[in-house]
Amino acid sequence: MLKNLLLILAFVVAPLAASAEVEMGEDGLHKPTWLRDTFLDMREDLEEANALGLRLAIIVEQRGCIYCTKMHNEVFPIPEIDAMIRDNYYFVQINMFGDLEVTDFDGEVMIERDIVKKWGVFFTPTTLFLPEEVPEGEGLPQVAASVMPGAFGKWMTLNMLTWVVEHGYDTDEHFQKYHARMFAIQRNQ
Repeated sequence: MLKNLLLILAFVVAPLAASAEVEMGEDGLHKPTWLRDTFLDMREDLEEANALGLRLAIIVEQRGCIYCTKMHNEVFPIPEIDAMIRDNYYFVQINMFGDLEVTDFDGEVMIERDIVKKWGVFFTPTTLFLPEEVPEGEGLPQVAASVMPGAFGKWMTLNMLTWVVEHGYDTDEHFQKYHARMFAIQRNQ
């Protein structure tokens, strides 16, 4: 009887504890402590990220997104992923249906929901990774070093974060080949 009660508590309390870790903002989006609060000027955000020695990543999310919740409650808190983000990334959040003004790299100013359309983002979460330098006059879709559309598990997420930091996109090794190679190593550890 006690054993059954403990099992029930484990299934009820553990998910509640995990979801309590990430605060929700008034906009209904998750607000992890590593997320940056900026004026949403992509040029300024890139400059700030570079000044801190970090890589700029833009994460597009929406209220009620079950896949965003999965990432924030199950994947991002994994110690290796959390450390990778905190040590190497400058994450900025865009609300897929939001009203805040965003300035793209090309200088165009639009509200969040319109700029997301311009960028061709249709799924949440979508993470766009930026190179350290963006040519003048180019918009985000043309300059993204890599895009991670959707929710993924531990190894795919960790390997994408690592591949971007290591400039894998500048090599001949496609991310999928990098991931397969790294996953074979990780699986055997």
